[in-house]
Amino acid sequence: MKLSKFPYLVQKEIFDHMKHSNLFSLSLVSNNIKKLIKSSQTVRFQSISRITYRNLVNKWHVGIPFKTKNMGTMEEYQGTELIMTMSNLDDTKHACFQLNVSGKSMDFRVSDKYRIPEAYFHPSHKGSAFEIIHNYLLDFFGNTVEHIWQAKSYNHFIPQLPNLSLWVTIRPDRSEMVKNLDTFFDSSPALKHINIEWIKLLLISPESKFYQAESIKIIQPRSPTVNIFLRNFKGRQATLLYCKCEVSDLIEFMNRWRSGEHSRKLEYLRIRFTPGPALKPNTDPIISHFYIVRETDYRVASVSIQGSDFRFGVWRETEEEFLRIVE
Repeated sequence: MKLSKFPYLVQKEIFDHMKHSNLFSLSLVSNNIKKLIKSSQTVRFQSISRITYRNLVNKWHVGIPFKTKNMGTMEEYQGTELIMTMSNLDDTKHACFQLNVSGKSMDFRVSDKYRIPEAYFHPSHKGSAFEIIHNYLLDFFGNTVEHIWQAKSYNHFIPQLPNLSLWVTIRPDRSEMVKNLDTFFDSSPALKHINIEWIKLLLISPESKFYQAESIKIIQPRSPTVNIFLRNFKGRQATLLYCKCEVSDLIEFMNRWRSGEHSRKLEYLRIRFTPGPALKPNTDPIISHFYIVRETDYRVASVSIQGSDFRFGVWRETEEEFLRIVE
């Protein structure tokens, strides 16, 4: 019996028990099925925070990370449910078929490894292929879902698409350290997270989009550049490892924050002066009895200094609300 012949409540019950990857695959069959899935899964799709695109040697994985922890504004994701892959056209003889996606005809096959749809295309059509898929995802899951492009180099293909943020991990070659980075950052989509090693902050413009990334992790051999970063960073979270920093730099930073003249968006800062474990962009709240208050809105920031580890975390609460919580 055809799915379309079932009553709506039965259809919804079936869809409710299907994985996102299966719902996505089924939606490609016809516009009517796609509409049925969207109308029955509106609430479920609203719970999706992000969709990621990840480059793996001329194959791109498109997936939905699932959240395992939410602590205030801090979120931690572990694992990703793949919904499709995309790859350059090759000479292998896979069974293929064509589907209508966002009004465009695209070639597909079933991924051998994951048993999910795999769109494939000639390398010269890569940009248009990603635009078609991206528009389909925006329509299917809703344009409130955050779409993140994960790249491991500024030399990788990064499309310019609406509602797309960039999560990039860069280990610049020393000969290319300065020449291309400013241009790369300024021509990139909205910067979500930057993970970068060995960067000469002195040679990056204070107005660069680098400093506007929501989250940054810098692995920096000892170099007196922390104060430059603290003066220019306009994002939400930052982690600096193996950095040289003077106490006066930290005092200056806290005084600027306290006055309300700087770091208005900042939620979390961590500076580790000696080697330690790798840290994720989102980290747990700070437990400390030492705090400072911002003069403009009375928001509280906890401050922790333990050995070679400095942490600074901003609360949503005012001082009065904060004290009620910690009492």
